[in-house]
This record gives sequence, C-alpha cells and structure tokens, in this order.
Amino acid sequence: MSTSFLVLDDGRQVTLDATVANGRVAVSPDALHAGLGWELKPEGLCRGATCVPVRDRDALVPDAASGAVDLEAFAAALGRPIALEADAGVAAIGVAADERAAQLATLEAPDFALPDLAGQMHRLSDHRGKKVLLVAYASW
Repeated sequence: MSTSFLVLDDGRQVTLDATVANGRVAVSPDALHAGLGWELKPEGLCRGATCVPVRDRDALVPDAASGAVDLEAFAAALGRPIALEADAGVAAIGVAADERAAQLATLEAPDFALPDLAGQMHRLSDHRGKKVLLVAYASW
C-alpha cells in the first residue's frame, strides 16, 4: 500500500510516495528522482554528473519487478547514515562521514540565524572575518 513518507535530506523536507512493508520503505525510481534528485542507472546512483557505484544492486532494489528502491539501502549505498521510523512515515538522511570531516577540517561554523532580544535577526555569516564569541545556554 502506497503512503506519504517524509524524508529530511540536505536540510530539505521532501514528501515521497512510498510502500512500507515489514519495516522496510520502498520508493519508486520516479519518486526518488523527483524528490531527492537521484536516479538508478547502469553505472550506479546518479545525481546530475555525479555517480556512485552500487555494489549490492539486489539489496538496493529487492523486488526487480517493481523496481522500487529500498530507502535504507539507498542511504547505505551513498555512505550516509539514516534514521528511519517506518511506522511513523519519516526518515532523516544524514551527511556522509567524509563530507562532515571535510567541513570540520575547515574549522568554519555552519551559517545560522538567531534573533536578538529586540527580535532583530542576526546571521553568523554577517560576521565572517571577525572574531565572534558564541555563548550557548540550556536550562535542562
């Protein structure tokens, strides 16, 4: 049975039509391409000019008749972690470890925006090249 499935990927929320059975989530090739930008080609999973070879195609597409891609195997083929809750209809696909390591190596904090006490928004990127002191507090 096809259901609406929310996928968080690259900071985006994408709703895909998926089939959930036995805790596994299968997405049609068309939905994978339209929602996440990836297509399964003979050379592997491709997004634009970038292709990632797929070692275990049978795990990625367990039912050759439908051609549906297993979402968990999709993330594994890309080397990206996934948090999947099939019953709740949601998954979050994380950044690959090598991408995260490259970001950490630059020692540059990701951009974000926060309001001051007057409600005016401030972005970290507005202060690039300057020394900035960030203070974080949590009441718990």
